[in-house]
Amino acid sequence: MIRVRGLTKRFDGTAVLDGIDLDIADGERVVVIGPSGTGKSTLLRCLNFLDRPNAGTIEIGDVSVDAAKATKRDILALRRATSFVFQNYALFANKTAKENIMEALVTVHDRPRDEAERRALEVLGETGLAEKADSYPAALSGGQQQRVGIGRAMAIGADLMLFDEPTSALDPEWVGEVLDLMRRVAEQRQTMLIVTHEMQFAREIADRVVFMEGGRIVEEGPPQEVLEAPRDERLRRFLRRVS
Repeated sequence: MIRVRGLTKRFDGTAVLDGIDLDIADGERVVVIGPSGTGKSTLLRCLNFLDRPNAGTIEIGDVSVDAAKATKRDILALRRATSFVFQNYALFANKTAKENIMEALVTVHDRPRDEAERRALEVLGETGLAEKADSYPAALSGGQQQRVGIGRAMAIGADLMLFDEPTSALDPEWVGEVLDLMRRVAEQRQTMLIVTHEMQFAREIADRVVFMEGGRIVEEGPPQEVLEAPRDERLRRFLRRVS
């Protein structure tokens, strides 16, 4: 169970997140939508302290962190409970696909290197990239790089997987393969929080859709309600623009 209360983040005095409350059940797939600049990516980054929140509490499984009092140990525990898929892949250019997946297992989760290597090879097989284990990012397509990024997140076995617009940097020809992999992850009942502009994907995969505007959650519910019968005028305007 994930429980977020009063999550607040300010940049130069402006509240980008304005007291977010959010619960996510184990195995639930929540998709976050909304206009650019409304705090969606900041929400994800604050949940594992890539950006430090100014206030609020975050509970993920057995980990509970008060943003105002978080210690290095608290932050490490939170990061071990989450995994992150970045929109720009964020792979290490000087490491192979296998080594990119191994990195967090060794440095964050203290796995022995031989165990981390076995897990990395297993995940590369699951993502359809077994033959790319020794390839560097420069030799991979954008879709393949993002699949490595998702594989890195899968390998950790975290309580919560965070996806920050994972297809936004891809050429259209690679979007489908990344979404297909995310569907396979979702079928395993992995708890997922996904920021995306892929509305059809949201309809297919989400248990719940959350609409954010102005750093707040404005509307949320099952995708057939939020996307097909929105109550809030701001959400209706947004859907007209992206449809």
